[in-house]
Amino acid sequence: MSAGKTNACCVLGVMLSVAAYALVSVGAASQQPGAGSGAALFEGALLISGADGAPIANAAFVVQDGTIARVGRRGEIAVPAGAVRIELSGKTVMPTLINAHGHPGFQRGLTYGRENYTRDTYLDDLRRAAYFGVRVVMSQGIDPGDLAYEIRRDQTGRSDEARLLLAGRGIGAPNAGPGAAAYQGIAYEVTTPEQGRTAVRELAAKNVDLVKIWVDDRGGRAPRMPPPVYRAIIDEAHGRTLKVNAHVFYHEDAVGLVDAGIDGLAHLVRDREMDGGLIAAIVRRGTYVMPNLGGAERGTHSSVPSWFEEPGLMTLLRQSTSEPVIDRIRASFTARDGPTANAARNRYMILQRSLATLNKAGARIILGCDTGLEDHLFGYAEQRELAEMVGAGMTPAQAIVAATSRPAEYLGLRNMGSLAPGKRADFMILSGNPLADIQQTRSIEAVYFDGRQMDRAALRARLVRP
Repeated sequence: MSAGKTNACCVLGVMLSVAAYALVSVGAASQQPGAGSGAALFEGALLISGADGAPIANAAFVVQDGTIARVGRRGEIAVPAGAVRIELSGKTVMPTLINAHGHPGFQRGLTYGRENYTRDTYLDDLRRAAYFGVRVVMSQGIDPGDLAYEIRRDQTGRSDEARLLLAGRGIGAPNAGPGAAAYQGIAYEVTTPEQGRTAVRELAAKNVDLVKIWVDDRGGRAPRMPPPVYRAIIDEAHGRTLKVNAHVFYHEDAVGLVDAGIDGLAHLVRDREMDGGLIAAIVRRGTYVMPNLGGAERGTHSSVPSWFEEPGLMTLLRQSTSEPVIDRIRASFTARDGPTANAARNRYMILQRSLATLNKAGARIILGCDTGLEDHLFGYAEQRELAEMVGAGMTPAQAIVAATSRPAEYLGLRNMGSLAPGKRADFMILSGNPLADIQQTRSIEAVYFDGRQMDRAALRARLVRP
């Protein structure tokens, strides 16, 4: 989408002072609010609810006080007196995205390190996510100190940044936490069940939204977390109504974790294809699985892939990221030789086959893509992950559910994730239909959080500042 279209869309915003939110008219003359209800009727679009079920053609929905009040077809729902009418014929409306696995705060321009972990950097990550249509970011286990908790506390009422959820500090065996220099010393290091329980109690006292654990040997640099330890952590967390999410690599560990009642796997198994027994257990126990494909897929190229230059993705990147960072990402594809890329491709195909089997079996697949690792930028990574999930065999409709209502379910966001009465009015207006082409989730004309239209032009100017 061109910068001109984005600016035009923002000009068409309508401020409703009663509810203190803005509304957009896409492809129509500027609308003025009525003096009555403080409600708005959006009509004419294809509506994708984000939940299982058929889309609604020529849909109509009412937004009032930041909430979806009614949903149906044009001409078939009651409209509050004085409601503003917003014409969306030819557009698609879908929920904003929810990412269950991110790591904000460490990249600033071309640098990546602990020195960047500041309020400004953290908020820029959340704003960049929002620009790409991401409503919620779950930060998974590498948040030192109190900064992230303060940002979460202070977010009330903001409409230009993704909502933050936290796991605080993750828990692993000694030296088993995340390996980059930026993350050293953040994770709890535990060797006994009681140490694991103590860490969970400390996290619960800080009101985390989830507990994160690392259980594998981190490529041989650490011991694995013993089953008695991770079982104690899971038991302690569940006793405090907290879910536990595991970084996993080995099939054997995944089997033990699922048997122990782990709530989510932050990665697919990577040493081998997931077998029928493990997949059956995942489905039976209702374990949520994050494919986390995008980072692995990047390693399969020795030349710049065509998807990187796809106009919708590149436009969003250029509107939200500096050119030097984009140039470095582009150059990274050519920094490996053919044999290295081929080996990575063979490993990646294992992930694709596992995901296809999980999906066919009815597993609970959710969006989670390690966003925030170096040059794995917020918004960009989530949009790429949708395409990778479809490339691995999910339908576009299944991928959208996995990125909207299902992660909301996993994270306990009961009033988010789908476009239905009583849910928060968090949605994107798209120029294309992602059910026909998943890349159309990038054709963003407007984004709404809690019924407020985001000022994407102002946000863009902030994100690409020197």
